Amino acid sequence: MIKKTRTRKTLAALCALMSMQSMSHAVDSTSFEYGEGNKTKITRIGAQWKWDRQWWKSNGTHIGAYWDLTLAQWHSNHFQGIPGNKQNITTIGLTPVFRLQNDNLKGLYLEGGIGAHLLSELYNNNNRKLSTSFQFGDHLGFGYVFPNNLDLGVKVQHFSNGSIKKPNHGVNFAVIRLTYSF
Repeated sequence: MIKKTRTRKTLAALCALMSMQSMSHAVDSTSFEYGEGNKTKITRIGAQWKWDRQWWKSNGTHIGAYWDLTLAQWHSNHFQGIPGNKQNITTIGLTPVFRLQNDNLKGLYLEGGIGAHLLSELYNNNNRKLSTSFQFGDHLGFGYVFPNNLDLGVKVQHFSNGSIKKPNHGVNFAVIRLTYSF
């Protein structure tokens, strides 16, 4: 009960900070994500900061980048391999993401990133285990930015500790993401 209350307070504080972005022009966008994998559901909110760089400019496209700071909840329903046994984990992550996009930042894009994530407890669901709280999270995805700056994307994300410690079964998610750029 205490862990759920702490998680809710943390989520509320992050949402409040993200809503105050108009006072500080540091945050370029906010996001909401939902995904599933390995009998685990993930919900995540995030804030993004664009890098003021463009690489490999060609034919109206370039590679840009941004920082993605996220706070997530993982809701598992096969904790310790027992159907219906629940496990809830809070994660925080920071990922540099690289995106192949149009110069006007609208339309289709491809992106990928590898970042660091900290889990509130060790993952043990559906006979897959992560033996460290520190995890690398990498993803590949694509999406579309509409003229009103709404960004709808999908990605495949993998979490693993890079074999720092065994067991390291890894966890994969299929994720849909909705982002709004300011």
